[in-house]
Amino acid sequence: MITAETIEKIKETARIEEVVGDFVHLKKRGSSLIGNCPFHGEKTPSFHVSVNKGIYKCFGCGVAGDSVRFVMDHEKYTYPEALKYLATKYNIEVEETVESKEQIELNSARESLYIVSQFAANYFEEQLWNSDDGKAIGLSYFKERGFREDIIKKFNLGYSPDVWDALTLEAVKNQHAEEYLEKTGLSIRNDKGKLYDRFRGRVMFPIHNFTGRVIGFGGRTLKTDKNVPKYVNSPESDIYHKSNVLYGLYHAKKAIRDQDNCYLVEGYADVLAVHQAYIENVVASSGTSLTIEQIKLISRFTQNVTILYDGDAAGIKASLRGLDMILEEGLNVKVVSFPDGDDPDSYMHKVGAGAFKTYIEEQRKDFILYKANILLAEAGKDPIKRAGIIRDIVESIAKIPDNIKASVFVRECSHLLEIEERVLLTELNAIKLAKSKKAVTSSAPKSSGYGHPDMPPDDLFAEEGAVAAPTQSTTEQISSDLLQEHEIVRLLLTFGHELATWEQTDNMYVGSFIIQNLSDVTFDNEMCNRVIDYYRTELENGQLPTINQFLRSEDEEIANLAITLTTSPYNLSENWLNKHQIYVKDESQNIKAAVLGGLYHLKKRKVDKMLTDLMNQIKEEKDVTNQDILMGRYAQVKNVERTISKFLGSVIVK
Repeated sequence: MITAETIEKIKETARIEEVVGDFVHLKKRGSSLIGNCPFHGEKTPSFHVSVNKGIYKCFGCGVAGDSVRFVMDHEKYTYPEALKYLATKYNIEVEETVESKEQIELNSARESLYIVSQFAANYFEEQLWNSDDGKAIGLSYFKERGFREDIIKKFNLGYSPDVWDALTLEAVKNQHAEEYLEKTGLSIRNDKGKLYDRFRGRVMFPIHNFTGRVIGFGGRTLKTDKNVPKYVNSPESDIYHKSNVLYGLYHAKKAIRDQDNCYLVEGYADVLAVHQAYIENVVASSGTSLTIEQIKLISRFTQNVTILYDGDAAGIKASLRGLDMILEEGLNVKVVSFPDGDDPDSYMHKVGAGAFKTYIEEQRKDFILYKANILLAEAGKDPIKRAGIIRDIVESIAKIPDNIKASVFVRECSHLLEIEERVLLTELNAIKLAKSKKAVTSSAPKSSGYGHPDMPPDDLFAEEGAVAAPTQSTTEQISSDLLQEHEIVRLLLTFGHELATWEQTDNMYVGSFIIQNLSDVTFDNEMCNRVIDYYRTELENGQLPTINQFLRSEDEEIANLAITLTTSPYNLSENWLNKHQIYVKDESQNIKAAVLGGLYHLKKRKVDKMLTDLMNQIKEEKDVTNQDILMGRYAQVKNVERTISKFLGSVIVK
């Protein structure tokens, strides 16, 4: 078990913007950073990162947490695994106490898959550089293909000996369980129960996840036998899901973010070749056709994709059909094709790194226009084929969610296809209308999907700077009591450490003042009660709780409540003051009004409820004496209600 001192050091050191920034392309907006949420599909950013608080919050799906929680949710790590990941990132030595047998078993299964995968990667790399066969066969192959040693080492390329069980025997010898060799697909068990290697006599391409851990392999045969598959890839496992992985992304993510563009190629060798041309923002969808999940991976870092196509005409046409989904995700797509017979790998080695880089910069074309040119060349003068192509092109344009961008392509294609812009627009609108009707008829009623009942639906945040309010149906679902109780917790967490400098407070802390004034109030919401009780206990022990104790609580429910109540998707624009000379007071400049208002509104709600209950009792009571007693209580409570109402209406702003 990791010691408390180490955990505290990791949490203090980890920068939320750096941790999240490794996985999400963030842009500054006001005092926050925003980006597309990595936990649900969206085209309008609703994922906010607060640098000051060290937390993140998605106002679309409701996920929230700190650096540790983000790593846990994103990488599916356990709490200790996430801490160790952050410790490695920030070069923090991890001090641990002895774990129980149950804890070891719980944490070891998934970690064992990573460990045996890394062992295999090290073994293959060792074989490539130090064994006779590895140097004579594997290393010679890479060098004959023109790859430099620094590129070979950068991607941890290796060689698997042409022996039935070389890796299996070496792994077992080093205390790796056969169970994990099978689960990762490194070894296969035959009908007789004997394990043998999946990859034999192949050069090896380790596949890394976002954080650089080996999760799978691609192996290329060097044999000419047509009965032997050219490539063999790792099967799906608990740590490797090929539709969610892009080869080279670990090495490319920083360059993609810096260059604001991602080059997409087909194979492992293409990635190596483009890197050798000193272009690092390149990934491959090896082992699978391009998937929505892979496109969303790219969209976390950039909205711009450049496809580097092989020169084969048939292959280009086949690929065109699958790229409309990139447009549908709102990304900008450009295309570079190479001379017939060449792919990025062969062309780079043919012309050299400098000429290759110049070629792709000069030859990139917008995908829609590129597709139109390719299909028009194939159709020639045949009017039937041209009509079909026009509809094909318009269907691609209809995938673009940005209407302004779509209209630009309509105008460009009007000239290229030699057809009136009006005709294309009519066809475009017809396709969109049909798609809209289909979506309406096929959709079932859905929940709003937001993570907390105080949050309005996602579409209310679509217009930046708009002031959103819950719909009537949402308002009906949220009790006023809960809203007021949440408001008290928000004020407690936000201003609890501030001094209450107004009269009759004796300069006590706001947190103490609030807790003192809640002695006669019972909260209905169990989560709010837990926060209040914890705060009260800490005060009784002479400690003033900090907001971070709640934001980074190991109790996920407490942390989510604290983050939800203390974060907002809105930022006050600096233009109010800079351009319009309008000064807007911040809530922190009138803490008295905020705190007293919150307390008295809460008490008024409680008093109103008492009055309602008393009135119902009076109506139901048949005994005259009991009615008089209840009426007396009602009058007393009514006087309290008038006092609170008078306060709220007069002195709250003083």
